Amino acid sequence: MPNVDQELTSLFSFQGPSNAEPWYCTFHCLKMRKGSLELEGFLPARKYYEGGQGLDAPDRDTALGLGIATSERMLGICRGRRKFLAASLTLLCIPAITWIYLFSGSFEDGKPVSLSPLDSQAHSPRYTASSQRERESLEVRVREVEEENRALRRQLSLAQGRSPGYHRGNHSKTYSMEEGTGDSENLRAGIVAGNSSECGQQPVVEKCETIHVAIVCAGYNASRDVVTLVKSVLFHRRNPLHFHLIADSIAEQILATLFQTWMVPAVRVDFYNADELKSEVSWIPNKHYSGIYGLMKLVLTKTLPSNLERVIVLDTDITFATDIAELWAVFHKFKGQQVLGLVENQSDWYLGNLWKNHRPWPALGRGYNTGVILLLLDKLRKMKWEQMWRLTAERELMGMLSTSLADQDIFNAVIKQNPFLVYQLPCFWNVQLSDHTRSEQCYRDVSDLKVIHWNSPKKLRVKNKHVEFFRNLYLTFLEYDGNLLRRELFGCPSEADVNSENVSD
Repeated sequence: MPNVDQELTSLFSFQGPSNAEPWYCTFHCLKMRKGSLELEGFLPARKYYEGGQGLDAPDRDTALGLGIATSERMLGICRGRRKFLAASLTLLCIPAITWIYLFSGSFEDGKPVSLSPLDSQAHSPRYTASSQRERESLEVRVREVEEENRALRRQLSLAQGRSPGYHRGNHSKTYSMEEGTGDSENLRAGIVAGNSSECGQQPVVEKCETIHVAIVCAGYNASRDVVTLVKSVLFHRRNPLHFHLIADSIAEQILATLFQTWMVPAVRVDFYNADELKSEVSWIPNKHYSGIYGLMKLVLTKTLPSNLERVIVLDTDITFATDIAELWAVFHKFKGQQVLGLVENQSDWYLGNLWKNHRPWPALGRGYNTGVILLLLDKLRKMKWEQMWRLTAERELMGMLSTSLADQDIFNAVIKQNPFLVYQLPCFWNVQLSDHTRSEQCYRDVSDLKVIHWNSPKKLRVKNKHVEFFRNLYLTFLEYDGNLLRRELFGCPSEADVNSENVSD
């Protein structure tokens, strides 16, 4: 039996005569017999082509029948191959077309365009009307949250970045300050002078200069207030800070735990036992709600380290709305014998006209509020401050019998006799929110404020046209997570680089 592969190769390469009948073109006459492939009618057909002789009628019929059957079978095979080829090309083209479509769709006017998940979802076949409403609701909520964040940031950074010389980056080395007044003036004149910027050279604070802050706090309530104060200071600060806290055992335990938990870099905390200082001021009768602790600011020159030259003294009911470095820079403006930086009192208390037979302690004009004090400790010690305030207090108590506003009465009595000691700060450094104050005259807009002082027993319930704004600012810091204040001051070496342990007695 001839080799099927060889014969098929010979047949496929065979060319018939030009006048051959159509059926001769089907020269591979095949048939299936018992599952095997054999050649039949092949040789007569080849003989005809080679010798030019025709076939007998039976051979011709056989060849024709087999040729037609084989042709149909081969045509079926060809059709199957064409279908397979078409399907393969289709499968290859679909990913290519899809990729080209997506690639071209990511460009608009020659520029790449990024589609958000929401945009992609909007073009999805499964995107229903309900999904559209959810998307719109989500977009509205996102806008609301962004607006709330912007409003909160404005509240917490009211005055930051307003002056041209103020740089917020890590390369900032100076802070420009507003010019205050050095003389005792009336309230409105102090506002104009205080809110105006000096055209000349501005005082500066070096980037890594440590700022010292002293606070007297005792008891649970005072601890809560001082925590809010410290948060507001830390939120805005750009300099290393050293807190000097005169506290009782309760406040010390609470505050020490908080500072150790927060682990704020470039912050040091020292505690001074308030109970040991009681004997220094317990001889002074005091009607103020702060009690004996409200008199302890008088003895800071004796309590704080002798090598400490200057310090900012704050009441616990203070909220900062700007960088405390701006206030620290005001020390550079002190001249001559000026050793106290104070804001004028914003009520008529020391004018003695609040009610009939009202007899306040002596003061220079409206007097000064001691919620925020700049103390030049080295000069005060040289002036024998301890002796100065004690003699004044003893003399006035012989007629007044007690203080009504704690240490503030004694400070004002000393200034009344020695007006050269005071440098008057702009009133926005101590906006006093009390029922009898004229704090609205101290600023044109709430964004001008730098320090808010809740100097009323009513605290957050005090009456003021902007009290809602002030209350929200206070509550923001009250609820603020202290762990979020843990940010490094790049370029500034820490005092010990173990700030979480920088809490000492």
